[in-house]
Amino acid sequence: MSQPHTENIPPSAGEPCFENLLKVLRREVPDRPTLFEFFLNHRLYRRLAGEAWIESQGFDLVSNWRNLVVAFRAAGYDYATIGGSAFHFPTIEQPRAATISLNDCCTIIDRSSFDAYVWPETADFDYSAIETVGRDLPRGMKFIVSGPGGLLENAIRLVGYETLCYLLVDDPQLVGDIFSEIGTRLIQHYEIVAASPRVGACISNDDWGFKTQTMLSLADMRKYVFPWHQKIAATIHAVGKPVILHSCGRAAEVMEDIIDTMHYDAKHSFEDTIQPVEEAYEEWGSRIAIVGGIDVDFMIRSSADEVYQRSRAMLERAANRGGFALGTGNSVPDYIDDDKYLAMRRAAIEDR
Repeated sequence: MSQPHTENIPPSAGEPCFENLLKVLRREVPDRPTLFEFFLNHRLYRRLAGEAWIESQGFDLVSNWRNLVVAFRAAGYDYATIGGSAFHFPTIEQPRAATISLNDCCTIIDRSSFDAYVWPETADFDYSAIETVGRDLPRGMKFIVSGPGGLLENAIRLVGYETLCYLLVDDPQLVGDIFSEIGTRLIQHYEIVAASPRVGACISNDDWGFKTQTMLSLADMRKYVFPWHQKIAATIHAVGKPVILHSCGRAAEVMEDIIDTMHYDAKHSFEDTIQPVEEAYEEWGSRIAIVGGIDVDFMIRSSADEVYQRSRAMLERAANRGGFALGTGNSVPDYIDDDKYLAMRRAAIEDR
């Protein structure tokens, strides 16, 4: 899709300083407006990186991460997000489409298929690219490392949503075993990445809800999902680093769990149809950092000026209170015009 390019990218957005984001995650006032984004899109990464973009044959992890570092640095972020390695939970291959059903997967459907599944081991994956690319990080920048999907996400990918719901009734012991296998390996993943001095924080990325409720009952979320998230957060905190929860869907009924039981430092992913970020900041911002939040649908439907004005207003709302970093409610997909992303970004960097 062609994009209007009426706004140029400034050659410099100031020097990166990860301490600004750390202040946000500590619910302090950063020294300047701070940007946060989970990920952008290939077209935008390439545009931001400019002539420094590295072309590679096929997918090369090191080249990919170096491109991300250059793009995030050029845009004015104090970090770059990476996955840590190629670690993932293999599933039966499904044809890719514009939309994907949560019921497509059928890798594990019963105890027999569970026993036959070959669980991946973190020790079999190479995490050395963190150090390889990290040696060239610009002064002041750190990595923020995400997971290979989250606990509930991977359970749904392996089992299928409807099958998982049936198993909660038919074989709850199997459900517990599935979550245990996934959770144990996610903890190992975060133990490895959080230990690196190149890593400044982690993202625990696990979508939990629909627009009106959590994907499982609150009782089942608290039985199967939240204890593992508590362990993930504790693993990252054990080495003195903060962890951001990225989770889409309605979270109002579980925010106390997120804050007081799991002890996440920040919440990411907001939708206006669920709770606008302005309301979330007023309700929860004194207890947990709020990062991102400018609704993706708003970004699509609004003018670049409207995006700028809302972004500026949100920064002003948090200016003397802290605990906020500006970004989209979820990510920057390729169907958001570049100019609208750049307008949001400009709200944060124009005074640097």
